[in-house]
Amino acid sequence: MYNNFEELSKACESCTKCGLCETRHNVVVGVGNPDADVLFIGEGPGENEDLQGEPFVGRAGKLLDKMLLAVDLDRNKNIYIANIVKCRPPQNRDPKPEEQEMCIEWLRNQVRIIKPKIIVCLGRISAQKLIDPNLKITKEHGSFIQKGNFLMMPMFHPAAILRNPNQKPEAFDDFLIFSTLSDCRKTNL
Repeated sequence: MYNNFEELSKACESCTKCGLCETRHNVVVGVGNPDADVLFIGEGPGENEDLQGEPFVGRAGKLLDKMLLAVDLDRNKNIYIANIVKCRPPQNRDPKPEEQEMCIEWLRNQVRIIKPKIIVCLGRISAQKLIDPNLKITKEHGSFIQKGNFLMMPMFHPAAILRNPNQKPEAFDDFLIFSTLSDCRKTNL
């Protein structure tokens, strides 16, 4: 267990627990405010993220930033963004269950350090790993689920919205729902 992000990042950057370490350029630990009340979690880094060492920096990241900005959130100010796996799966494939298991302790440490009140799972992989393995993202996106000490919400992954632009209005509605609840909770957070 790590007590701060400096220790966690240093250890994570030298991780060789699974084969993803063999093809990575950078370990993508996360970005944002480590004191944030809201933690966004995706599945894993893509090519741009692997090259730059930061989550959600490609086209999907630009869309995510626009949606965050629309509800007064910013990756550098009031949220933290991480992923289930910290190294890019080849050809941006879904991270395999065994890769997720090898990497999940890094995320658990991040959650312990950040102590978020709300966790937003971006996409099916994240939502099924963290909320419910049987979760259907197309049916359950935008709903809040209490799990332990956390209020969790599955949302469409920004890359999925780029592939299927018809989901954009629903995805934006999810951000509005999230924003409304998060604003209501600020006095209680």
